[in-house]
Amino acid sequence: MNLPLLVVAAALIDERARVLVQRRPDAKEHGGLWEFPGGKVERGETPDAALARELAEELGIDVAPQHLEPVTFAASGAAAQRAVVLLLYACRDWTGTPLVPACDAGEGAAIAWHDAQSLSSLALAPGTMPPLDVPLANAVVTMLKSLG
Repeated sequence: MNLPLLVVAAALIDERARVLVQRRPDAKEHGGLWEFPGGKVERGETPDAALARELAEELGIDVAPQHLEPVTFAASGAAAQRAVVLLLYACRDWTGTPLVPACDAGEGAAIAWHDAQSLSSLALAPGTMPPLDVPLANAVVTMLKSLG
């Protein structure tokens, strides 16, 4: 039996209580769908170190692992080819401006900031987010409403 694939993601929350989501390039798996930035945890990495690395690679920002606050997780069911556990962290403190790096831009790649209401609408619309990101988005909506 294969161990589940461990994936980390960030809810980057700005001073206006908005969260950043990114649209995957069309040519990648889940292409064109909106998700929280992040990626796979590599062998020997802790989840928070992996997320800091992924955010630097994907968005060009620096995040100290101590600024990542665990929020929730989602997991794929047993019917999946390989089980996935997706850990979501909140982050309110980073250095740099999140951008889609030119090397990863690809057709359809983008980033956008959403408040609680627009993130909720995004999560409710069919086919706009990968299935594991939907429950994460719902948890972030609750968090953003409490900030607001």
